[in-house]
Amino acid sequence: MLIGIDIGTGGTKAVVFDKKGRLLGQGFKEYGVLTPAPAWAEQWPDVWLDGTVSTLKDAFQASGLKPGDIHAVAISGLYGGSGIPIDKDKNPIRPCMIWMDRRARKETQWVKDNVPLKKIFGITGNYVDSYFGFTKMMWLRNNEPENWKRVYQFSTPKDYIIYRLTGELATDYSSAGNIGGVFDIRKKTWSPEMCKILGIPQAYLPERITRSHDVVGKLNKEIADLTGLRAGTPIVAGGIDAPVAQFSCGVVTPGEHVAMVGTSICWGTVSNGANLTPGLISYPYVVNDDTQIYTFGGGATSGAIVRWFRDEFGQTEKEFGAKSGIDPYALIEMEMKAKKVGPGAGGLVVLPYFMGERSPIWDPDARGTIIGLNLLHSKAHIFRAFMEGVAQSLRHNMEAATEAGIVLDKSCFMVGGAAKSDIWSQIFADVTGYHIRRLALDVEAPFGDAFLAGMATGVFKKGEEIKKWLSFREENRCNLQNHKLYSKYYDLYKRLYQQTKGIMAEIAAL
Repeated sequence: MLIGIDIGTGGTKAVVFDKKGRLLGQGFKEYGVLTPAPAWAEQWPDVWLDGTVSTLKDAFQASGLKPGDIHAVAISGLYGGSGIPIDKDKNPIRPCMIWMDRRARKETQWVKDNVPLKKIFGITGNYVDSYFGFTKMMWLRNNEPENWKRVYQFSTPKDYIIYRLTGELATDYSSAGNIGGVFDIRKKTWSPEMCKILGIPQAYLPERITRSHDVVGKLNKEIADLTGLRAGTPIVAGGIDAPVAQFSCGVVTPGEHVAMVGTSICWGTVSNGANLTPGLISYPYVVNDDTQIYTFGGGATSGAIVRWFRDEFGQTEKEFGAKSGIDPYALIEMEMKAKKVGPGAGGLVVLPYFMGERSPIWDPDARGTIIGLNLLHSKAHIFRAFMEGVAQSLRHNMEAATEAGIVLDKSCFMVGGAAKSDIWSQIFADVTGYHIRRLALDVEAPFGDAFLAGMATGVFKKGEEIKKWLSFREENRCNLQNHKLYSKYYDLYKRLYQQTKGIMAEIAAL
């Protein structure tokens, strides 16, 4: 039996599967993000450790299995930006500046002014933005020198949790590559040249880099006692949640692509790396890492803005949902149907840039925008406009990939919270022009983690075997009439940003 755990930005999920891909048990724990200043986003690793231990315990108990039945546990996690700076005793020095954090604006500009695009892109396959971990490391060096002096190593969220479970410090290729700046995408190791240029000591980076299906260490007695598992259970490296979620859809062939729509959007595909673009992010894939590159783009606050809408304007739905057991999002969608809010949301356009934006615009000053409001609009209209704005951001990333010469299949897989919504899934299909395929089980990255655990322990030989585990719901086919209308809104979406980005920068400066 195999366990997969995904440490997400807003919660941790654990699942237990048998060798045939049947779900036996699961657990979930929700938590939040610290935002001590505008564009800052931090988390202490204790919330990840607590989430891992509690969900691992819940999932294992729900499975009804015995400790000796578990072959291995694999762990994926959110992109931890800088990673957790730990001291020589392996204790966290400060909170982790996660992917959502955009404070490293000056460091990003310094790189743009001093490191040629050809140099950094040629080595890393990526450009520069405050999204990347290396710019956040530079911010720490420049702004918290006393903390910088104490750094022994930067450890990603899931790698630090693996350390707490096993006593072993390591990272995997996808996590290393996602740091950007200092990782050589072709040599698949740290770049001494880039470390020197950027002023990041190579000693601060994990010495051990593994494949995602490698065993990092064995579960220690302390965590075994807390979870009910057997001490000595193999703990597997896993990877960044986005490519592991992609793998959970069985993606091993170029052209296949997946949108993971959770707190953010991470949309990606795999290739041999021949058509990389600095407008997107690229690093080794979680399987076939010797030959395949995972290239992706994403919106910074996709699912997060829908959750924000629910929390700030959906109190009635939340309260009723708590009493009735009905999902608050479903209640808001019922209101959309009742008011017959159709494509275009009554003439509203939303830019979903609530924490700056990642690809393809790479603008930390971008701000959330709603345009077209009038007194006839209701909460349901605005909610649908939010959904449509997120779908437009996905289309924008897909367009960046195809313009770079990356060929995409006509159907796009979708996982994450958005995949639970029939309405939102159809909106994604109609906006992007790609049919949407959803897994029968809403398990996302932990599904891929469980399979990686099986690969690590010899249960499976190749990544392609995961396709035997898969089953899908009925496909959401693109409605061509709706797509034609949404294409007009898409043009407005892109023009709205271009015509307001100067104002956004002035607002950010204030």
